[in-house]
Amino acid sequence: MLIGHLIPSPAMRRSEFYFELPEELIAQQPLPERDAARMLVLNGETGRVSDRLIVDLPEFIHPADMLVFNDTRVIPARL
Repeated sequence: MLIGHLIPSPAMRRSEFYFELPEELIAQQPLPERDAARMLVLNGETGRVSDRLIVDLPEFIHPADMLVFNDTRVIPARL
């Protein structure tokens, strides 16, 4: 999740999608406590990345921020 400023990134390459993902790390269903879900936070000014919980989201939202929600369903597919 990107909070704050947008950081320009180089063009995406197909090779970035080739990686090993162990089966046990793939979520099969949502957590019973939805606010226990994890989020990755990128500080746009420092580049620091931190692993946080979704319950921490209000710490990162400011009055001028815009939130975009993705409510699409996940399909059983891989790239």
